[in-house]
Parts: sequence; structure tokens; C-alpha cells
Amino acid sequence: MSWPTKKLVEVCELIRGTEPGSESYFNENGKGRVGFIRIGDLTGKIDNPKFVDKKLTDLTIVNPDEILISFDGTPGVVVKGIDGAISSGTRVIRNIKQEVFKDFLFYYLQTPSAQDVIKFYTTGVTILHASRAIPHIKVPVPPLKIQHQIVERLDVIKKAQELNDKQIALAEELFQSLLNKELNPKGKNWDFVELGKFVQKIDYGLSVSVQDRLNENGVPILTMAEIENDGQIDYQKARKISVDKNELKTFKINKGELLFNWRNEKALIGKTGLFNSEKDFVFASFLLRIITNEKALPEFLWYWLNYLRTKNSYLRHAHLAGNQASYNANSLRNKISCPLVSIETQLKIVEKLSAVQEYKKKLLAQKQLLQELFASALNKSFKGQL
Repeated sequence: MSWPTKKLVEVCELIRGTEPGSESYFNENGKGRVGFIRIGDLTGKIDNPKFVDKKLTDLTIVNPDEILISFDGTPGVVVKGIDGAISSGTRVIRNIKQEVFKDFLFYYLQTPSAQDVIKFYTTGVTILHASRAIPHIKVPVPPLKIQHQIVERLDVIKKAQELNDKQIALAEELFQSLLNKELNPKGKNWDFVELGKFVQKIDYGLSVSVQDRLNENGVPILTMAEIENDGQIDYQKARKISVDKNELKTFKINKGELLFNWRNEKALIGKTGLFNSEKDFVFASFLLRIITNEKALPEFLWYWLNYLRTKNSYLRHAHLAGNQASYNANSLRNKISCPLVSIETQLKIVEKLSAVQEYKKKLLAQKQLLQELFASALNKSFKGQL
């Protein structure tokens, strides 16, 4: 279906944010201050928030009902629901003409058609810039009735996504609560032994430059990046590299083996994954492989090591350098204590924790399906195919 089009700048104004200067930032909120929204803050939870004084001149302050779109750093991010003062890499859309429904424009800017234009005009290597794309973005202008129908259809999926995200967050809260309840030693008559009593072997991974060995026909290698914050392993993210027979034999991971992140930022040290794939993978040098013995279930030790990370236990014996920390195999073997409980007790704890984890996995799978549904509906709606 062919609809008339207009340039984006003909149907609205794009107001650029400002950079007040680093000396104007505050690390805490206070009277008369407003959150300063950087490019990275548009894509998810705001880490290490910054604040600026509302009295500063030339601030571009936005409210949650307005559309924001980035043209620097990560060009093409389109969001609503954020309030604060925006940075210079972001534009807020205002003074939208009556012929275009605001939420219709919000969704259109997320389509492949709009995003491809932004990508085409993006320049830069380290820092990306795409403001050159602004005059080239064209917006379809169907009758308002059709615009409303498209928005209603996409809103339904968006609401389902928001509900799913809330369920995931609640499942994570439940897991953390249960993890603390089951593994907190307080009130339990547990004896403790060094981790070394629970393992057959701890060894370091393959020390190579992944970038130099990339090979689409090679063997996938797990690095720190593939172990998620909750200890899950994202096998799909793993890059493939060339390895020889001896390297594959030495560094191949087997099901039930643990991967401990021994060198990283302080907050990430001790992040531990449990390998459960049937495929061949090798592991990189900043990970330690832990092979348990008959005294410990791999799943129980996995939960225990990740529980210790929530308590910052590793930092007590780690080697610290600025924001980086390292925790070598010897420290892991001799300075970390584990509860000496029966296999039956371990199994009961694992079953409780795994039940919540499985529920969360189903929610995450549903999240992926909803993302695919939204992308398909978005694309087809603006092609007039729905």
C-alpha cells in the first residue's frame, strides 16, 4: 500500500540536548536538580546516574510523554518514558503536526525503513554520528484512522512485553530471595571446608587473541562476556576460533563443569557459569574451569559460588588494581569455604533453586517470541500488510 510521505523535519521539530560540562554534574539527586540523560541511559537501566542543576542555562528538559531519539554514540535509539535533561547526542521531538499521531511517529522511527536511513548516514569509528540523516528521514502519512489502528495493534504487543518484563523481574527477585534463604549459613548447623575439598581440578583457559583467530568454521570459545550476571551462559554469543587438536583436547569443556570469572571489574569477579551444552566449546584464559568431585553436585557449587559473589566474598582475598580485580586458582582452592552438607541436602537445595530458574527461562523465551512478534508486526504495519 502506498501512502504519501513527508520529511521528518516537516512534521515535527527535533530539539537537541546540551552538554553542561563535567564540572556541573552531581552524583546524587537533591533539591533543584534533575537527572542528566546520557546516550547509554536511553537503552536500559540507568547505571551511575548523573544530575545537574535545573537553573543551568540551555538545558533541554524532557518529560516521560515525549519521544527521544539518539543520533550520536548509538544512533537510532527511540524511547519514551524518560524524564530529565538530555545530552547533545539526543533529540526530543516536539510540535508534531496534527496530521501525524505522536505514537504513530514513535513506532515508525523504530522501523527498518527509518533505521536504515540513520545507519546509511552514520559516520565515525570510535564515536558514531548520524545527525546527517535527519533531513533524509521520510515519514508515511496515512489517514489518522489507519495511524490509530496501527498504534493500537502495536500497543497490545508492547503491553504484553511490559507485563512479561515485570514477571521476569519478579522471578529474579524470588530467586535472589530463595538463594539467600537456602544458602545463608546463619541459623544452619553447617560445617565448612576449603573449596579444594570439593574439586578434582581447577585450571586456566586458552590464552589467545580471539580476534586474531576468528574462524566461522572453528570451535566456539566461551569468554567472560558469555557468562551473564546471573550465571547463565549465552552460548549463541560465543565467537568461533581456530584451534588445533591439542588445544581442543586440553581446553574442551564438558557438561557439568564450572567456569569461574577470575579476572574482571570488581563487581563481576566470581561470576560463575555452569556448562550444560552437548556441543564442543573451549574456554578463554580469564576463566577458571572447576571440575567437582563426588562430594559436590556441580549445580550446588554453581549456586554457592554465585551466592558468594552477591556477598562480595571474593574481594576479601582478591588482588585489586583500580577498578580491576583478580582471584587466582590457588586463592579459589584454599581461601573460599563451602558448606560440607550431604548430597541429599545439596539436591534438595538445587531442586528448589532450579525450579525458579526454569520458570525464568520460560519467561525469557517468551520475551524473545514477543520481540520477534513486535518486529514482524512493526514491519508489516508500516508496509500496509496488516
